[in-house]
Amino acid sequence: MIRFFLFCLALFVAGPAAAIRPVAKWWAKPDTLGLKYQQLEITTADHVKLVAWLIEPAAKAPDQHTTMVVAGGDAYNMSSNIYTAWALADAGYRSLLFDYRGFGHSQAFAIDPQRLYYEEFAVDLRAALDEARRLEPHNRVGILGLSMGAIVGSEVAARAKPDFFISEGYAGDLPGIVAYQKAANNKTLTLPAEAAAYPRVAARVGCPWLLIAGTQDKNTPLADSAAVVRAARRRQRRQLLAVDCGHLGAQDKLTEKFFAEGYVRAISRFLAGGQA
Repeated sequence: MIRFFLFCLALFVAGPAAAIRPVAKWWAKPDTLGLKYQQLEITTADHVKLVAWLIEPAAKAPDQHTTMVVAGGDAYNMSSNIYTAWALADAGYRSLLFDYRGFGHSQAFAIDPQRLYYEEFAVDLRAALDEARRLEPHNRVGILGLSMGAIVGSEVAARAKPDFFISEGYAGDLPGIVAYQKAANNKTLTLPAEAAAYPRVAARVGCPWLLIAGTQDKNTPLADSAAVVRAARRRQRRQLLAVDCGHLGAQDKLTEKFFAEGYVRAISRFLAGGQA
């Protein structure tokens, strides 16, 4: 009953906000789900202090020698992704969850709730990726970017060359998101100045890239992810996994006996060189 309650709560807090809404309080910690973890402090290149959790694979699972740095969405904090980490741990993956600046217990940062994302969040993700590499130098280390995390994840993947990049809810057309939110929800969103260079980012991502997209996603349409796959050059390995769901609904949709079991299995097939 407790696990079911936490599962439902995790799905609630992981929902899309389409505007930045950080929350300071963690609704749970990894050990709430019996996960072995350590809490870390990470310092970014511009000297901001972030809080992170490094979560170990489940004892019963074969160690995949792979660390997933989870870049979350635009709302709440890293505790929203505890169940994602639980599903990864159950399949033998390490994960590193972190709070962006201004989120959770990380250093304060002035945030305009009408901003779609901040370029500084890419600096935070880069620091988390570097820390994961330092802690597990013999592991594969990649990024799992969710919604806003897929935006900054693509930027970091283009520059920092992780071993892989997995995105769910990838946004290819940032002005299109702004226009959609205005038309559909009467929300006025703004973009950072760096967004002008964003259309050129995807072409520079050289690592294997799995794009998970919802067929019913109106926030970040399936077409955005499909276009990235079509544009791949010969040596760019990219795959599209289309799931019958809305925005950030793939983990729930691909739940079988356990949460996100099919989701993680698709990721494992992709990382093994097969078809997700």
